[in-house]
Amino acid sequence: MKTLKIATRNSPLALWQAEYVKKQLIHAHSGLNVELVSMQTEGDRFLDAPLIAVGGKGLFIKELEQALLNGEADIAVHSMKDVTIDLPDDLALPVIMKREDTRDVFISNNYKQIDDIPDGAVVGTSSLRRQSQIKSLHPAIVLKDLRGNVGTRLRKLDNGEYDAILLAAAGIIRLGLSERITQLIPQSVLLPAIGQGAIGIECRAGDEVVHEMIAPLDDHDTSLCVQTERAFSRRLFGGCQLPIAGQASIIGNEISLVGLVARVDGSEVIKSEQKGSLADSDSIGTVLAETLLECGADEILKELLH
Repeated sequence: MKTLKIATRNSPLALWQAEYVKKQLIHAHSGLNVELVSMQTEGDRFLDAPLIAVGGKGLFIKELEQALLNGEADIAVHSMKDVTIDLPDDLALPVIMKREDTRDVFISNNYKQIDDIPDGAVVGTSSLRRQSQIKSLHPAIVLKDLRGNVGTRLRKLDNGEYDAILLAAAGIIRLGLSERITQLIPQSVLLPAIGQGAIGIECRAGDEVVHEMIAPLDDHDTSLCVQTERAFSRRLFGGCQLPIAGQASIIGNEISLVGLVARVDGSEVIKSEQKGSLADSDSIGTVLAETLLECGADEILKELLH
């Protein structure tokens, strides 16, 4: 293969990620020509409504996956937190690259940290995961939906539409906007999304040539952590946008997964942790999910799903 085509969203962050993958592929395979096939997804077109109202996170990847199935592209580059738990039968996700910072960030022109937010302050986020956790900490704040790319969200903050906004650290860092971060929020305060901070590479399931080409970009530890988080989400029916959070980490030969399910209004947060050996990583996510379900997460999810 002399030319490899990458399907990507045409947002600035998605293009940064695709360009990063392109550079890594060219470094791994001298003489390889890599082209970007950028496109607007359904999720990028419907920006006036909350994400859950227009179909959830799958809206950001459907067009890219169709490009793979149609042969218009060889790989698709995704933010792993946008990837649905179940992939189409003919597609695979063999590569997850080394993670960036997994935390969320607090950005404000008025307050120095999340604990400084006063009652009645307007906080912007499009994530039910963030909404539920921030409401549990600050019940009297006003949550306002926030959509659009990173630049658009920052402009809305600067125009005074919000007192503060919550975003993923990885996107801010990758776009060279770290100076805008007011606070990196500890995971003990705001647990990240499944797959947050990681870039995934999707391709056709039977395309062995492409599989071999992209294999050097996989980071084993990140892949293990993200797959553990996705197993947790799968057991909690996390294919659509729900107030679910999970973060796995590896220390030595042990993997630890912290997960939670919360009511959107923050009135109830069910949180627990599961640890085990790396050899048992496949089951850790499922075991933790079962623990949360037994503690009442099943009732929260049933209400949301119905």
